[in-house]
Amino acid sequence: MAKFVCNFYSRTLLRAVDITVIIPTSTCPESLGLGDKPTHVITEKYPVVYLLHGFGNNHAQWTGYTNVEMYAEERRIAIVNLSAENKSYSKIGGDDFFTFLSVELPEFITNMFPISDKPEDTYIAGLSMGGYGSYLHGLSFPERFHAIGTFSAGVEIVPENLSNMQGGSGFDGAAGGKSVLHDLAKKVKEDGKPFPKIYASCGTADFLFASCKAFADELKELGADVTWDEIEGYGHEWRFWDIEVEKFLDWLPREDAYAKKGKRAI
Repeated sequence: MAKFVCNFYSRTLLRAVDITVIIPTSTCPESLGLGDKPTHVITEKYPVVYLLHGFGNNHAQWTGYTNVEMYAEERRIAIVNLSAENKSYSKIGGDDFFTFLSVELPEFITNMFPISDKPEDTYIAGLSMGGYGSYLHGLSFPERFHAIGTFSAGVEIVPENLSNMQGGSGFDGAAGGKSVLHDLAKKVKEDGKPFPKIYASCGTADFLFASCKAFADELKELGADVTWDEIEGYGHEWRFWDIEVEKFLDWLPREDAYAKKGKRAI
């Protein structure tokens, strides 16, 4: 596994942004005894998951609190984490994180790293606020993503409330406003576009459980292929998200050359 922590200037945001990029190594020391030839030559570009953080987090939390680096190495898939502040991957005021994530970041990533730009190799997932962002971008551009993954998603987030969250009002719309996700889902259906496959999950003790489950059911009624997973007793916590991100990576409907090789021991 190669882990790149880098900072680059965003033309969309007009400032530097921190990202973490995980690239599977073409070989690893533990596998050399199995006959792999040591090489850094990459013959196929890697599929990628844009993995989004939650409220109050940044690009470093996914690799700090979970084993996602190991999971990515085992499954030969790239992971991209970004710092999106508390802006829900949306355009709020002068900060257009919606365009940054939908246009500029993929352009940077697929030109700087051996990562595929094909929709069939591209996935988006996230926890809490990042789950909202995954739905937001996956349903806005269903043709760009093979699958969406959400873990304890804040499906009722109202972005303008979230950046000044008081008492959880940004998550449930209590301060007024309405989540755009319901309308986006209906628009995918009305436009006759196929939904990306969807993996949605939440712990039964999570304060977002009811809204997560209700939106997953709504997506099913609209015709989306939704896999729902819940674990008894888990709340809004990293132990749950660590379990779920591995399940998600195993669930992914992959068609790339690396998937055909299967999971490897490291």
